[in-house]
Amino acid sequence: MKANREIPRRTGLARALSKSGFCSRTQALGLVGEGRVRLNGSTTRNPEAPVRLGTDHIEVDGAPINAAKGIYLMLNKPGGLVTTRLDQKGRETIYSLLQDVEKWVAPVGRLDMASEGLLLLTNDSAWSARIASPETHIPKTYHVQINAVADQSHLDRLNRGIRSAGDLLVAKNATILRRGKRNSWLEIVLDEGKNRHIRRMLSELGIEVLRLVRVSIGTVVLGDLPKGKWRPLTDQEKETLAGENDSWGDGRPRPSNAEAPK
Repeated sequence: MKANREIPRRTGLARALSKSGFCSRTQALGLVGEGRVRLNGSTTRNPEAPVRLGTDHIEVDGAPINAAKGIYLMLNKPGGLVTTRLDQKGRETIYSLLQDVEKWVAPVGRLDMASEGLLLLTNDSAWSARIASPETHIPKTYHVQINAVADQSHLDRLNRGIRSAGDLLVAKNATILRRGKRNSWLEIVLDEGKNRHIRRMLSELGIEVLRLVRVSIGTVVLGDLPKGKWRPLTDQEKETLAGENDSWGDGRPRPSNAEAPK
């Protein structure tokens, strides 16, 4: 009886370029459309031309592409930047902070323009998909300044769940970091991420978000990384994060900054 051999998985040419870490999907579409890509020795302008990853030979401008070395970064995103490479409205993007990164990298998930804090970036699409998948339930911790003096009733509503536009928005955990006379800082942990999740929850309570800062993703903590700066993830951070699942937090301390941002 012959042993089963794994058949190389097929994907479209543009996606294969992106998955290799060579460029973004949008850039790949441009390269293929311009006739700069050859597949197994033949030029093709079809971005969906089937490719067997690890078997078929791809060249760009006559040079073979090699799977790029994995790059794994964390960025302390300032408010006011969008996470796309090119913005149709001409707004400044996070890539203005990444000009000294040698390879193309893409965000793992998103932070909206007004939000700040920890953003992961990589050219490893498989690793990114693992981290971003809702099935992994990797917790993300946020410090949120609101225009209200929070009390236990607010926390109970956030932890119980709030309906917004047909979605049930739930915090895995919400606590008060500190309170002033007119506003408060909350710590909110999510293990799912619907669009504008925290802002929508608080809006349903009649509360405005003044600042929203992501301080950790799983066991990876923003720490004292200066705003607008990036650093590579350590091997331990990269591997631990990829191996996390929804058992995180059971019997282990939840990473958090000692206090909310000033």
